[in-house]
Amino acid sequence: MPRMIDVIRSSGAPSNLMQSAARGALSVPPQEMIEILVYLATQTKIFSERARLTLAAWDESSSRSVAADPKAPKAVLDYLVDPRNLRPALLPALLENPSVSHESLANLASSASRYVVETILKSERVGRSPEILTALNSNPHLNEIQSRIVKEKLAHLGPEAREGAETATSDPEAATAAAHSVSSEAESAEMASSETSPEDVPEETVTAYLTEHAVEISAEADKRFQPIGGVHEELTPEAEEGEPEPASAVAATETPAGQAAAPKRAPIKKKSFLGAGHEKGNALQKIAQLDVKGRIQLAMKGNKEERSLLIRDGTKVVAIAVLESPKVTDSEVEKFAAQKNVLEAVLRAISMKRRFVKQYPVLRQLVFNPRTPIDVSLGLIKNLLVQDLRNLAGNKEVSETVRKLALRMFRQKLEIKKD
Repeated sequence: MPRMIDVIRSSGAPSNLMQSAARGALSVPPQEMIEILVYLATQTKIFSERARLTLAAWDESSSRSVAADPKAPKAVLDYLVDPRNLRPALLPALLENPSVSHESLANLASSASRYVVETILKSERVGRSPEILTALNSNPHLNEIQSRIVKEKLAHLGPEAREGAETATSDPEAATAAAHSVSSEAESAEMASSETSPEDVPEETVTAYLTEHAVEISAEADKRFQPIGGVHEELTPEAEEGEPEPASAVAATETPAGQAAAPKRAPIKKKSFLGAGHEKGNALQKIAQLDVKGRIQLAMKGNKEERSLLIRDGTKVVAIAVLESPKVTDSEVEKFAAQKNVLEAVLRAISMKRRFVKQYPVLRQLVFNPRTPIDVSLGLIKNLLVQDLRNLAGNKEVSETVRKLALRMFRQKLEIKKD
């Protein structure tokens, strides 16, 4: 009896079976199901998008098993390691799988995000490969520490290491052992991942955003940082403990009744961006000192902690700037999509960027977030998997309209699955 993947390849499968296959609903082993989904995602037009979404949400454990299997079909491994489809959780297994070619890893290394680079740097296989390290060295997303580590690894590769690199990675046992090895240099890079430099983002990117939103920025020029949902820390820098405040900050005026009015604090000076002399203090204190234009620059140039605060900025033009940052990662956006303390405009902006909504976890978080505008949720529901539709239909946090549509689509997909 032929395997189901062979039946599908021969175009001998009926339409309803193909639809079930694209949803991952066939009764076949997980490895074969993934192979079928990869075929549909890469070799068909009608079922491609559905299959990609299913793969993006496929069970992580079975996906990792396939990613680590040297006998997995080449087409499957090529799909999983492609930067457009990469799931970060599968990367360690892919890096040490000897059947994943150096060429594929070099292609990934040359354009990977800083978050992915952190994982790549942990791989012993990568540390032995001049080809992959050279590609990694050309990656424009490397921060200063990561760049230094790559150059040191290249410098340490002597002639013998270069000759043995390919041989070493062809040994499956050696590859398995390498998966559990993490270098101290890579750990240093991971610790420094959030300490990014403003120079990492081209000035042209920031200038283009400021120009495009010049009218909004002008209207909100003096609006201070007011995070949605509030914060638990002081937003303005206080005088150092034990040090008296300047006279101008505590001078009281007399009221007509002879009572002292509340002390007047010295106004906080606005800055367009943080210089080297303002790096002390927590992120909240830094942000509190900035005007709208300065917060936009920080949203696009700053680090992960600063983005996590600025995405909650009550000023729309600032919060949206976080999503325009070349540094923002898919995992960050997934968290933003689940937050209830952001502007609705932020959730709408996420839904309008294909780069974000093609990631199933992001799409799912948006639909399940009760703060997401109803029209956005209704437009995305059709992309949910059957189990998520069922859960959404019983989620009393979202609107009744969303629940009813989820229930109707769940029943429809269940009927198709039975057929």
